[in-house]
Amino acid sequence: MRKAAALSLLVVTALWTLGRGEAPGGIAAWGRLAALWSADLLLLQVVLMARVPWVERAYGQDTLARWHRWTGLASFHLLLAHVALAVVAYAERKPWPRLLAEPGMLWAVAALAALILVVVTSVRRVRRAMRYESWHLLHLYAYLGVALALPHELLLGSDLGAPLARAYWWSLYVLAAGSVLVFRLGLPVWRTLRHRLTVDHVDPEAPGLVSVYLSGRRLDRLPVRAGQFFVWRFLDGRGALRGNPFSLSGPPRSDALRITVKVVGDGSSRVATLRPGTKVLIEGPYGRMTAATYAGGPVTMLACGVGVTPLLALLWDLPYAHGAATLVYRTRHPHEVAFLGELEWLAAHRGVRLVPLVGPRAEPGSWLPAEYADYDDAQALRSLSPDIAGHDVYVCGPDAWAASVLRAARAVGVPQARLHRERFGW
Repeated sequence: MRKAAALSLLVVTALWTLGRGEAPGGIAAWGRLAALWSADLLLLQVVLMARVPWVERAYGQDTLARWHRWTGLASFHLLLAHVALAVVAYAERKPWPRLLAEPGMLWAVAALAALILVVVTSVRRVRRAMRYESWHLLHLYAYLGVALALPHELLLGSDLGAPLARAYWWSLYVLAAGSVLVFRLGLPVWRTLRHRLTVDHVDPEAPGLVSVYLSGRRLDRLPVRAGQFFVWRFLDGRGALRGNPFSLSGPPRSDALRITVKVVGDGSSRVATLRPGTKVLIEGPYGRMTAATYAGGPVTMLACGVGVTPLLALLWDLPYAHGAATLVYRTRHPHEVAFLGELEWLAAHRGVRLVPLVGPRAEPGSWLPAEYADYDDAQALRSLSPDIAGHDVYVCGPDAWAASVLRAARAVGVPQARLHRERFGW
């Protein structure tokens, strides 16, 4: 994917170089190049997050989200450079306030405003202060920014006049728009209509934690695996079209699916009140933290809170030998431990070794409870799973917690290829 991005930027630069004979040079030319690079990366960013199945399987959401963030920031900074250079170049010829009267300029200003909104709400501190539903809705303004920028590019973009340049840019726009229409809209609608999922019943699992059991048609043909997640929209009234990402908390069955939700925000708290028969729209499945990543042999899983859900599904699904799996389960209070009956069954019948980590943090930012205050992260991980360096390691939990666990795993010698973690939703 990095090579594809570099190649696309080289193509854009070559087309710009070929077209320079038709347009003025200097600051204006460099401003146009910055705009072209920005547009190229922005369209690549759209394709990265279009949920194209083979791209998801090849790289995983965690990697794609990281590349999405990098291309987005690079594109935005190039866009700001374009704006600054364009204003300076225009001011050399005419008073710059008249710039807004140029064809397509108001569209460009609207596009810039939409993209600024997306970038500001993507800052981690801002994003964490927002409800997921609100953040997700605002993030869709990126599509609006791409669409609004097109008239500006066509009306004022002198570099798009040559046949080769027109062919390249229209192909790129069609690829981005087609990816969104097919994989973000068309495929979810088709799967929703085909499988007709409805809520069967809702059961409490632990304080603030509920499981939703869903039934539907032809679920054996739904291409989902344990460890994956969907974006769910429950048609139960106001706000029903706001999607929320929830993992399967059990292996998919031909007659039922199960998700487990922590009741915190507006979207998740509504889940606890769902009635049997409520219709469901689905988008997915997403994620590659499945049995396809399992190399065989012993396995260690580390979960924090509701992050246990995809790992529980994997514990049921992975073909590890009896006694070859360890689950390290982090909660603040004993009553927050969920699925105790299932975990005890897995311990008794498949030899899963259960390691509860219960209690307040050892220190701010630590992934460990207070009883491990005298351990560093690597020592603690070795004490919990002594031969972990030879295991497949699966991690699921809040970003900061999971990042600390992954650092500890690398420190004790777990190869990167055997570290599995999926970030979803945010």
